Amino acid sequence: MPDATSPAADARFSRPAESAFRAAMRTLLKNRVAVISGVVLLLLVAIALLAPLVAPFEPNRPDLGNRLQPPSAEHWFGTDHYGRDILSRTIWGARVSLLVGVGAVALGAFCGIFLGLMAGYFGGRIDAAVSRLVDILLAFPLLLLALTLIAILGSNLINVIIATGVSTIPQFARVVRSSVLAIREQEYIQANRALGAYNPRIIFSHVLPNAAAPIIVMSTLYTATVIILEANLGFLGFGVQPPNPSWGSIVNDGRGYLQNASWVSIYPSIAITVTVLALNLLGDGLRDALDPKIRSM
Repeated sequence: MPDATSPAADARFSRPAESAFRAAMRTLLKNRVAVISGVVLLLLVAIALLAPLVAPFEPNRPDLGNRLQPPSAEHWFGTDHYGRDILSRTIWGARVSLLVGVGAVALGAFCGIFLGLMAGYFGGRIDAAVSRLVDILLAFPLLLLALTLIAILGSNLINVIIATGVSTIPQFARVVRSSVLAIREQEYIQANRALGAYNPRIIFSHVLPNAAAPIIVMSTLYTATVIILEANLGFLGFGVQPPNPSWGSIVNDGRGYLQNASWVSIYPSIAITVTVLALNLLGDGLRDALDPKIRSM
């Protein structure tokens, strides 16, 4: 019989986790909508990364002789009131919107996971303090909280990421806390405590991995929320400042030309819609794949 600390034992205990991962991936790959959504997102990320090579024109170069030109063979998405190519600005705007979405969710998840782990695992005064902080943040609508932080910090890309990231912290903290409250009462957690395992080892080796599924799903869904939030900030003039393009600011540029040059706002709006829809559908697919109750049905 292999010793509990032998490589054979480690392999034996690691197989169920590997099998669960493979089962989740198999379920996800069977979901055609989620797979198509993932491909669309990968394509959008590739276009954003390759913007200098893909964009046909300089995004900020004015051409007053071609002001408000409708879509044509030369300018597929038309031009704005400065003669700038909308397709090029939409491609470059994808960089800003996706960077804000990923960066803000990474910041919000990091802080929210830490707070949720501490509150759910230790309970008591720590839980009470974290819960009150989360309640205060949740009292503010996402847009109002982000606007307040940007008014304090100033409008630039880093501050937009910070403001939108802080807005997502309470959601992550609440979900992680509720998961940890259930996990910490499991028998294997009690056994580790009885054997004298240190709290950090229990938290990061056992509690956090078992709470990963809802975190992954939330990260996908809240990336879509942050992209919409950044677009709202850009539309209101509190996002990334001109002339740097973002989807929200491009939509705002076309606000005064909706009747005679609607293409200025329509195409970046379509980009926002496609990205958010793909993220939400992928998030639904991940939820179905990572939930063993749904996967076994």
